[in-house]
Amino acid sequence: MNKHHYVAIMAGGIGSRFWPKSRTAHPKQFLDILRIGKTLIQETYDRYVKLVPAENIYVVTSSEYVNTVKQQLPSLPEENILAEPSRKNTAACIAYIAFKLMQKDPDALMIASPADHHISDDDLFLQTAEKAFAFVESNDALVTIGIKPASPKTGYGYIQHTAFQVEPGIYEVKTFTEKPNLELAKTFLASGDFLWNAGIFTWKVKNIVTAFEKYLPAIYEVFSAEKEKLNTAEETNAIEKIYPQCPSISIDFGIMEKADNVYVIPASFPWSDLGTWNSAWENTEKDYFQNAVSGTDVVVVDAQNCIVHAPDNKLVLLQGIEDYIVVDTKDVLLICKREKEQEIKEYVVELKKSKGEKFL
Repeated sequence: MNKHHYVAIMAGGIGSRFWPKSRTAHPKQFLDILRIGKTLIQETYDRYVKLVPAENIYVVTSSEYVNTVKQQLPSLPEENILAEPSRKNTAACIAYIAFKLMQKDPDALMIASPADHHISDDDLFLQTAEKAFAFVESNDALVTIGIKPASPKTGYGYIQHTAFQVEPGIYEVKTFTEKPNLELAKTFLASGDFLWNAGIFTWKVKNIVTAFEKYLPAIYEVFSAEKEKLNTAEETNAIEKIYPQCPSISIDFGIMEKADNVYVIPASFPWSDLGTWNSAWENTEKDYFQNAVSGTDVVVVDAQNCIVHAPDNKLVLLQGIEDYIVVDTKDVLLICKREKEQEIKEYVVELKKSKGEKFL
């Protein structure tokens, strides 16, 4: 393993489209959504510990989740858990770890990865990650991983790439499109030169810092002013000062869509971002009628194409339904058409207005 290779796992989101299993106090990255014996962040950590030295893995998360990360990843050094005092989207998150690594190791190469992806073939993924590391080692490049679209999903970002490979299996990016409507997604699928954006990025740390200076100077300037305090006893106070000054923007909008040195590696591994209940349905074992059921005492009668999550030892009987999401927790019951899954996030916003945060 290369001592200059690092991984930053981004684990600060609240996963509102997985409500009501995913709650603000305990969001989806800390849940075993697929009932495989590991939470999503544990699955992600176990994948990356095969790629880089364990001490080179960092988790960037909200301050309220630090203890949960400690509990779920006991082998992760405590000082490798970076606490964000507020949620500012992925740009600030990546700036934090990038500036920290620049102070520690100016030769650092870094993968920035969400904590909640499900990848069922680690070996193929690690081959792709190694290819990304090798490319950014010898090129001034910002690399993302693209997934060959299996259907015209509207919940993903899309990457259009050039026809010619700059190296075997690596293409220059032409355009990014965030969550297109269905007709546009169908056009992308038919064209053959669009990929889903997996949101897994690789770069030299010094190159992403330079990109912040060029494209997100507001973030660059506040981190740069405090950088000498990173990796010291003053780091927490510095971050508390920095974050209120950072705009809330994604790394995709802030840098990747603007930069002229962005490349994509089309992935060959099975991937899901597990962003919605439908993605959980797709990745869960199903019965003869295509029902994905989690719960020891769920009885399904004359129903098909449903995903059901219920507590163990609670009897739940469903009859005569098709294409539904049914999620039962101790205080919330959700019954929602699968085709409306993208709207669950909106329902949560409305619930906050009408019911407060009690059920969130």
